[in-house]
Amino acid sequence: MSPRRLFAIFVARNNEFLRDRTAMAWNILLPVFIVIGFAFAFTSGDQHLFKVGVFGDDSGEPALERFLQTRHIQFIALQSLEPAISKVDRHQLDMLLDLQDAQYWINSNSANGYVLERLLGDSPLQRQAVSGEEIRYVDWVVPGVLGMNVMFSSLFGIGFVIVRYRKNGVLKRLHATPLTAFEFLTAQVASRLLMILLVTSLVYTGTNLLVGFRMHGAYWLLFLILTAGTLSMISVGLLVAARFSSEEAANGILNLISWPMMLLSGVWFSLEGSDPLVQQFALLLPLTHMLDAARAVMIDGAGFQDVLTEIVTLFGFSALFLAIGARSFRWE
Repeated sequence: MSPRRLFAIFVARNNEFLRDRTAMAWNILLPVFIVIGFAFAFTSGDQHLFKVGVFGDDSGEPALERFLQTRHIQFIALQSLEPAISKVDRHQLDMLLDLQDAQYWINSNSANGYVLERLLGDSPLQRQAVSGEEIRYVDWVVPGVLGMNVMFSSLFGIGFVIVRYRKNGVLKRLHATPLTAFEFLTAQVASRLLMILLVTSLVYTGTNLLVGFRMHGAYWLLFLILTAGTLSMISVGLLVAARFSSEEAANGILNLISWPMMLLSGVWFSLEGSDPLVQQFALLLPLTHMLDAARAVMIDGAGFQDVLTEIVTLFGFSALFLAIGARSFRWE
């Protein structure tokens, strides 16, 4: 391997990205607008999905009977009470009913919680405060917004670009040089990783100054999670880039990969109460582990040991996909 050739490709790829002003501006401005929009929209906005956790058996009280029969509310039977209280805090549940001890919990920062409390009306249940500082929806959703931006930048920044190189004959010309496939792919992965880390850090810092996110963990650990998650999704993009020569086919495959992650990895909403098969499938997606770890650090102040499983899983995805992608890579 020649460090000089590798560095030349690395610099060339960075210059190509920086000269594409539209793509760079889109990567920076889109998540900023989404985060700011959620920060203001969900302060007093109207949400339409209601999830109520129910612990214990119905006492037969008429007011409760009417509430438990309300349409458009998803009632989730719970086996344990304590873990569910933290889910109310994190907006994973809009309300928690403890029918056994006649009490309920809501998050006063949640629009859903306010509406559900009004619907509950005069019931024998006593209101309880959630444990700790209540979390705004924007605090919960910001890792999802940034993670979604990382996902699209990783998949299309590697997958689509290399396929375009192959279609335009750039790879064929590079193949005629002493450059090896390992050097080329390493430079592409390193360039995309560096750009995403810089852009995401810039976006996080800028939006944090405007909105003020909840951050109870260590920034170095959050950055490590960002690095592991970005590398895992770049490696997925490399799988697509390894063989395809059609931009249209690559675009379709990349969208087929990215949309399930955006919908099932907890970007916008929690999968609490969804089908167990859906929750199990979500664990196969790199973005799920990245967001779970990031939220644990930002919201709960989790330490390295608490998110070690997610970090190891992300690096495991990276090693597997990079190995497959590099082995199946073709120049033409």
